[in-house]
Amino acid sequence: MMNQLGRHGSVSLLALLLLSSAFGASVPQLGSAAPAFTLNSQDGNPVSLSQFRGKWVVLYFYPRDMTSGCTIEAHNFQRDQEKFKAADAVVLGVSVDDTKSHQQFCTKEGLTFKLLSDTDHKVSEEYGSLTNLGLVKFSKRHTFIIDPQGKIVQEYPDVDANINQHSEQVLNELAQLQKKG
Repeated sequence: MMNQLGRHGSVSLLALLLLSSAFGASVPQLGSAAPAFTLNSQDGNPVSLSQFRGKWVVLYFYPRDMTSGCTIEAHNFQRDQEKFKAADAVVLGVSVDDTKSHQQFCTKEGLTFKLLSDTDHKVSEEYGSLTNLGLVKFSKRHTFIIDPQGKIVQEYPDVDANINQHSEQVLNELAQLQKKG
């Protein structure tokens, strides 16, 4: 195959292989049960999706602690914590960073909601949110709203962290979903 493709063809083939592996597993379908998980939070305690049954869950994946885009996104979710509580919703952030990194990020940025550590990449992959840059794997910006019965009812792929309205967008959609419910 290498001989048939030549030098440029092999680069294209390599690019395709990298690109296909960057997208990982497929995203769970709207209306399907949210994949179950248990991950440690910044305080080192395990947090399971099942413990929030009966509440709305905003599950957001992000690349790295203490980076500019991730800090903007976290600040916006923090700013709106009282609104999420009033909507009977909990916000959970997930990245592949370890609990120590999450703890430092929360302390530095004054974050009070749970950041979950997916160091083995399994949850990010199950939610179709794992990507890579060369050999480094990380969670891509991806948000899900999960209803009180544990079903995925909304998805926001490829969130732009520089748009300050994402948290507000999620709150507005949450209000609409709750009216339908």
